[in-house]
Amino acid sequence: MPRIVLPLLNRPVSFNGLLCGTLLLSGCLYNEFEPVATPTNDVAVEAQANAAAENGTPTTSQTAAPATSTAAPIPALEVPSADGNNQLSAEDVDAGWIKLFDGHTLFGWQPNSEAQWTVSNGEIQIPEGPKGLLCTTTRFADFELRCDAWIDAASNSGIFLRTPLNPTNPAVDCYELNLCDQHPAGFTSGSLVARAKPSRTVPTAGGWHTYEATVAGQEVTVKLDGQVIATYKDETANPLKTGFIGLQQNGGPARFRNIYLKPLGFQLLWNGEDLAGWRVVPGSAGTFEVKEKLLHVAGGRGFLETETTADNFILQFTARTLADNLNGGIFFRAMEGTEKTPSHGYEFQIHNGFKNGDRNQPLDHGTGAIFRRVSARRIVANDNAWLTGTLIADGPHFSTWVNGIQMVDWTDSRQPNVNPREGLRLEAGHFSLQGHDPTTQFDFKSIQLAPLP
Repeated sequence: MPRIVLPLLNRPVSFNGLLCGTLLLSGCLYNEFEPVATPTNDVAVEAQANAAAENGTPTTSQTAAPATSTAAPIPALEVPSADGNNQLSAEDVDAGWIKLFDGHTLFGWQPNSEAQWTVSNGEIQIPEGPKGLLCTTTRFADFELRCDAWIDAASNSGIFLRTPLNPTNPAVDCYELNLCDQHPAGFTSGSLVARAKPSRTVPTAGGWHTYEATVAGQEVTVKLDGQVIATYKDETANPLKTGFIGLQQNGGPARFRNIYLKPLGFQLLWNGEDLAGWRVVPGSAGTFEVKEKLLHVAGGRGFLETETTADNFILQFTARTLADNLNGGIFFRAMEGTEKTPSHGYEFQIHNGFKNGDRNQPLDHGTGAIFRRVSARRIVANDNAWLTGTLIADGPHFSTWVNGIQMVDWTDSRQPNVNPREGLRLEAGHFSLQGHDPTTQFDFKSIQLAPLP
């Protein structure tokens, strides 16, 4: 597997500004150097990806000439690796887990130093060298986290929870899950540095170990290889509410794989029974009805809009198209819909088609895109099959996942505008389901929402 190196961010940032939801900290800076790795055999991997579709291959363009490009293609992110690592089970995807590391690239990550983070053999690796963190570009609030880590006897590493990009004191501005077999104050592997010592000392050097952290409200629980090793309740004057996930280089080599996260704190946006809390936008030609506990969207053009609004949030939903090559989506931070202006909002696109037999060439931006703003990296969902979508909106930064695989990492750098079609909207807005055209046939099985502080 080729190695890739993520270069250092070259602009100063302010975490105080980020907390206010007004600073462009992640997607815009990150997208300047999106690193990707090339599969060993593109043709074979693409054929495997197509064969893996459970309910038929998404519709592709049959007439367009093959595309040519000098850019390295996105790997077949939906295909399990031979060793089974970095791959969520279907049950995990249904339960809302997402991958923070896709097993091939550092898409969705940002470094805070000159430390040379690389991807090799399905692992994020860091050798001995400059100290620093590799952080996600997306912030999380309440969550469960799973991560496999390897260190040697001389290593001092960690998994940082709810951290700023540049933490200064683990007792104040982050939760540092330590990976270290020798520590002068006793904060060995599985502890939370300066907050909670481990209940026992577990030697971890020289082998892979699984760390699990549940961070909910003021409480943090850590498991090491399935056994609780540390618990902590944040009763400080300023308990942490949100932040990045970070991997640490603080001495010696470290390796990471199978980095998964499940957001917590959801409430139903659609109750699964009727359309209470939703309204059909005036002038809609489509139909919206509940059949056998599924919200069915047919025909169009039309929109079903929530009465509630949200600004910063995590949205998760399960949906399926009922025919090939259909087009739809979920609008968010949208202005209230009217007959004249029914859909002035950002849109999480749902369209599983791709061009030239290549899943790296989405039709109409592709499922997981922010429509007309940034395309999905790759088509990983299939028509006539259930997909799970995740959207995180945090100030100007937007991230999406489809079936647990990250599709978009984007910051809206446009000038502010109440209409997201025209510029950056930070204000709360409605959600709406789209009936795109007369061919629309969609089902939604669940739609849930969690606030992001």
